Amino acid sequence: MTTTPEAIDLLIEARWIAAVAPDVVLKNHAVAIRDGRILAVLPGSEARQRYLPDQRVTLEDHVLIPGLVNLHTHAAMSLMRGMADDLPLHDWLQKRIWPAEAAHVSAQFVYDGTRLACAEMLKGGITCFNDMYFFPEAAATAAREYGMRATLGITTLEFPTTYASDADDYLNKGLAVREKLLNQPLINFCLAPHAPYTVSDGTFERVLTLSEQLNLPIHCHIHETRQEIEDGQRQNGLAPLERLHQLGLLGPSFIGVHAVHLSEGELQLLAETGSSIAHCPTSNLKLASGFAPVARMRQLGINVGLGTDGAASNNRLDLFGEMRLAALLAKGSTGDASVLPANEVLRMATLNGAIALGLGDEIGSITPGKAADLCAVSLGAIESKPCFDPVSHLVHVAGRECVTHVWVAGKCCVDHKTLHPADQNDLESTIALWQNRLEVRWEA
Repeated sequence: MTTTPEAIDLLIEARWIAAVAPDVVLKNHAVAIRDGRILAVLPGSEARQRYLPDQRVTLEDHVLIPGLVNLHTHAAMSLMRGMADDLPLHDWLQKRIWPAEAAHVSAQFVYDGTRLACAEMLKGGITCFNDMYFFPEAAATAAREYGMRATLGITTLEFPTTYASDADDYLNKGLAVREKLLNQPLINFCLAPHAPYTVSDGTFERVLTLSEQLNLPIHCHIHETRQEIEDGQRQNGLAPLERLHQLGLLGPSFIGVHAVHLSEGELQLLAETGSSIAHCPTSNLKLASGFAPVARMRQLGINVGLGTDGAASNNRLDLFGEMRLAALLAKGSTGDASVLPANEVLRMATLNGAIALGLGDEIGSITPGKAADLCAVSLGAIESKPCFDPVSHLVHVAGRECVTHVWVAGKCCVDHKTLHPADQNDLESTIALWQNRLEVRWEA
């Protein structure tokens, strides 16, 4: 008896599939996709008999992985790429970044800068980003145009900017945007108090209440520099992390960004509370902030994802670079070559980030039932041969230039290295206009 093949939207056949969860590499398998979700993962020969796809993609020398999750960035700051190099964090912020933002940041700035960031991230296999910036509705518009998944921060500060006048204004404006965009399937929100040195106790308490009421993650810079810790102890009598703990913020909904300088007791506290960390190794090095104890975090079971930070302090939104650097720094700083093996680093760049954002049941692994957020990485070039372990190659050999295809919720956003539906000429002319404006400010 002949069985009629089942109609599906897309069948992707790949030489290797790195599913992440489970932690296996499948050879000559296929992913069946219908209505934007993964229907099945099965051997290619079986898939060809079982399914009748509207579209078939064959990846003969590729490894198919979950879409990468950028757990911390300031997307619109891509327009400031390379504008303030070779400065420590506080000089970088106070002497270059904040003055430039005061002169230029607007809804149009955020829309154009986020478009640039989305183009860069998608071409590098990033399908989801966790953003902390102003004018979140403009960022949402840009992400939606590119078909990208985004968690947008309801950014909060005590001082005025071109976006808002005080902490309550930041929160109220962000919450209004969230309410307006609740029906957008690829857009999520988190609460984003900037840092302990820019947010008061009262504002942190309101943020915690909102997090509990709305089931939103909290995304906050923490212990990035020694100066931040010393200033916090002098002003509050507590290290910033302990201050947040006493205020009740640490827990499974908390994402601490950077977390470079931590005592053993503070590491234990993060583990006990189930907090997550967004590790940004390139930004930490470029701003000379230090070396985060990621190997120890993982030993304690802390959920660690990877972030790029913004292009103003990195200067790339490149998670392949972050994976490799994270692995090498952990090995070199501990003297233990066995820490952060490639499969664990890939998990940090995918499922761990999704879990931190509360999206672990939706994305982060190639699992039936999840959204089809996928990235195809070619290992066919001569510089990628021989390949004994494709996951090792993802971390230690391949780069973002090896990404050929990207899907978000089953929709192709990058096809043979070409963005869809982006107008590259329009974007490039827009960037040139912003560069001229920012250069005038910088030179002045």
